[in-house]
Amino acid sequence: MYAETPEEQNEWKEAIGRKVDIAWGRIKEETEQTPRSYGLDDFDLLKIIGKGSYGTVVQVRLKSTGDIFAMKVIDKKFIVEKNEIQHTISERNILSRVNHPFIMKLYFAFQTEDKLYLVLEFVNGGELYYHLQIDGSFGPDRTRFYSAEIVLALEYLHTSGIIYRDLKPENVLIDGDGHIKITDFGLSKEGLMGFNSRTNTFCGTPEYLAPEVLLGKEYSLAVDYWSLGTLMYEMLTGLPAFYDNDVQKMYRYKMKADIEMPDDMEENAKDIILKFLDKNPDSRLQNPTQIKSHPYFSSIDWDALYNKTTAPPFTPNVKSKDSTNMIDREFTKLDIEKELKKGINVEHDFPDFSFTENGFIYKDS
Repeated sequence: MYAETPEEQNEWKEAIGRKVDIAWGRIKEETEQTPRSYGLDDFDLLKIIGKGSYGTVVQVRLKSTGDIFAMKVIDKKFIVEKNEIQHTISERNILSRVNHPFIMKLYFAFQTEDKLYLVLEFVNGGELYYHLQIDGSFGPDRTRFYSAEIVLALEYLHTSGIIYRDLKPENVLIDGDGHIKITDFGLSKEGLMGFNSRTNTFCGTPEYLAPEVLLGKEYSLAVDYWSLGTLMYEMLTGLPAFYDNDVQKMYRYKMKADIEMPDDMEENAKDIILKFLDKNPDSRLQNPTQIKSHPYFSSIDWDALYNKTTAPPFTPNVKSKDSTNMIDREFTKLDIEKELKKGINVEHDFPDFSFTENGFIYKDS
C-alpha cells in the first residue's frame, strides 16, 4: 500500500475498514449459530455388528455426510436394574477424552427416553477373538506386533489415570490396515494416578482376572498387565494362561499353580509372559519403560509403531471401508428392527451425556 496524500491514505483506511467489517460480520454470524446435537434420525441403520448383555452395536451411516460409524446402543432399563449407571457414565467420559491411535474414538453421544447411544469409529477388520477362532493361534511376529500396540495403549491409559480392567480378545479390534483398536470401556475406571493408586471393585472376565482381584484385595494398574500376559499366552498357544473349563479350578490354578510354557515358545516370549503373570502385583512387570526395553520387543521401533509406519504382519481381507465381511455373521444376520425395538422408558436422567467430537457442531456444517 502506498499513499502520496492524506486523502489517499484515508481512502486506504476506509477500504481496509470495510473489508475488516465484512470479515468480522461473517465470523460473528458463524459463531452465533445455535449448536446442535446429533440424534437417531441423523443416521441410517445398516447392520448389527456386535451384541452383548449391555446392548447392541450397529453399523450406521451419517445421512449428512455418508460417513460410516459404529453405534453402541445401551438399554437404560438394563443398566439401571444392574446398577451399571456409574460404569456407563465412566465409559462415556473416558471415550470423550482419550485420543490415541490404538484406542477406539468416540464421535457423538446422545440419548432417548429408553436408550443411550455412543457413536464410535467403524473398525471392520474383525475382533482379535474372531481371528483366533479362525487361525487357532498366531505366529511370533504377529503376537509381538499386537502386544506392542496394546502396550502403547495401556501406557497411555495408565498415564491418563485410567485402569482398563477388561483386556481380552473380544475387546481388541483389528482395523482394515491391520492395526489394533481397544474398545469397550464399560469396566474402566478413572482417577488412578500412578502405580500406588488402588481400587477394589470385583469386575472383569474370569479368564483374564489377576489373582489379587480374585482374592478380593485392593489392586492397581498392574492388573492390566496380568491380562496382557494372559492374552499373549493365548495368541501364541490358542488358550488363555491357566485356562480350565471349570472356572473354580482355573481360579485355583491362577492363585497357586505355575504356568506351563510350551517348549517351542521363544525364550524372550516366555520371560516377558512370566513377568506379566507374576502373582505378586508389586513385583509384576508393569513399568512401561522396562516393558518396552525388554528383549522380546527389541525389534520394535516404538515411534514408528505409534505413527503407524510399521507395516502390520497381517492385513484383514476387507472388501471396502464399509464392508462387514470380516465381522461374524452371528451378528450381521440379526434383524435390526427386532434387536433395537422400543424399550421401556426410564425416568433416570443422564445429564451431560450428549457429546460431539468438537464440543458442538454448527447447523450447516
